[in-house]
Amino acid sequence: MYYIQRPVSKHPLPKQAKKVFDGEIFDVYQWQQKMFDGSYETFEKIVRADTVGVIPVTSDKKIVITKEEQPGKPPFISIPGGRVEENEDLLVAARRELLEETGYKSDDVNLWYSGQPVSKIEWCIYTFIARNCEKVGDLKLDSGEKIKTELVSFEEFLDIAVQDDFDSIDITLRVLKARLDPQKMSELRRLFLM
Repeated sequence: MYYIQRPVSKHPLPKQAKKVFDGEIFDVYQWQQKMFDGSYETFEKIVRADTVGVIPVTSDKKIVITKEEQPGKPPFISIPGGRVEENEDLLVAARRELLEETGYKSDDVNLWYSGQPVSKIEWCIYTFIARNCEKVGDLKLDSGEKIKTELVSFEEFLDIAVQDDFDSIDITLRVLKARLDPQKMSELRRLFLM
């Protein structure tokens, strides 16, 4: 295993921030922020558990996507993923989510990118690519999940990633950038299919 450094938020939570709400998923912090004119205003930031996402690629170079339903949300297409448990190693979390949501496992799981996508939420998303995945069991879903898996080609994945019902804006953005730059597309293809 290797150490993965947690990306720093573009708007870090100040040390003087106080927790004003302790939720099941989200905690809310507030602090007094000095404005440019010398006055003070109350600022807020939400804190939540980090999450992992995994792009599974089989030995025959098919990508495993998920078609999901969750209570209170329209059906969507995604990649396997979920919350990192407290004190859980990121690679362990990625492998756990891969197995639970697809029934696949891989011994070749590597970080693709990580980041904090929302400045007002202290929350990091780690996206991994799992190569040479093999089906080893059934899905083990939470009570609030309905998931079906589907194998798609790299080209089909590129099309799916830009659909309105694809639920990973970071992947969508990377696919769109690659479509505009042949070198980036070549790198993306190599990354997924190596």
